[in-house]
Amino acid sequence: MTESNVLAKAACSALSEKKAEDIRIIDISEVSVLADYFIIANGANPNQIQAMVDAVEEAMAKLGQSAKQIEGNRQSSWVLMDYGDLIVHIFSREDRLFYDLERIWRDGRSLEVEEL
Repeated sequence: MTESNVLAKAACSALSEKKAEDIRIIDISEVSVLADYFIIANGANPNQIQAMVDAVEEAMAKLGQSAKQIEGNRQSSWVLMDYGDLIVHIFSREDRLFYDLERIWRDGRSLEVEEL
């Protein structure tokens, strides 16, 4: 199992623990040099979104990882967390529908957590 797989599983688990909605994993390793995986999830309100961000940060810290960059803040409806080979996108429901990253990155391969 590669390091990016371990990170992706940990991020998905952290998001699930905070009741993230519609967690999607997209393997973009064959179509982009940006990262190996995108994880996309949404929350119902700003407090849940922040709890999801905090949970991912904590899970990554336990694996000795810190974000290279985080875009967004406590008032944001889209937070991007860059862990190198893993990029986590956490949206409000409305912004997720608006930006539709799944459509933009449809050349990537959708995965289930079990496939990591």
